[in-house]
Amino acid sequence: MNEIKCPNCKTVFQINEQDYDSIVKQIRDNEFEREIKTREKQFQDDKEKTLKIQEAELKNETAKEINKRVNYKQDILLEVNIANEESKYGFLPDTTLLKETLQEISKLNNINCIGLMCVAPNTTNPKENKKYFSKLKDLANSLNLKVLSMGMTNDYIYACECNSTYIRIGTGIFGERNYSK
Repeated sequence: MNEIKCPNCKTVFQINEQDYDSIVKQIRDNEFEREIKTREKQFQDDKEKTLKIQEAELKNETAKEINKRVNYKQDILLEVNIANEESKYGFLPDTTLLKETLQEISKLNNINCIGLMCVAPNTTNPKENKKYFSKLKDLANSLNLKVLSMGMTNDYIYACECNSTYIRIGTGIFGERNYSK
């Protein structure tokens, strides 16, 4: 007779030799199957992780190669505070800082300044902004820049008269903004 002790209740059972061999075989078979399944799952997980790492490395290398081979330049515009308003940002039109900045940008490989932009004063008489648009046009010409982004829904006609190449007419399309939110 053999004894088997229950791991949960700690009770000891007496079993004859033939039953003992059968129970041990069942336990070993079940443990072996669990071990095989665990190892298969671990192998699959490791395989998937390895493939993901290799895929990420390949994408990274491909991106590096593309960056080496493609000479891409991002076109930008510099903002000019054309009316020298405290509430607005941008370069002041009558300073050398704008020219110096353009010179520094020209040394960069992936940035190309193609023009200037401004937001003219908010006024009840949009025609008043034509003088600012004209001033920006003259400034761009003096710097040999071809693109001008100026004029909004209320004054774009005057900006176009001064050769604006981009206008912003969101209010004309979407309506007035609701600032109460």
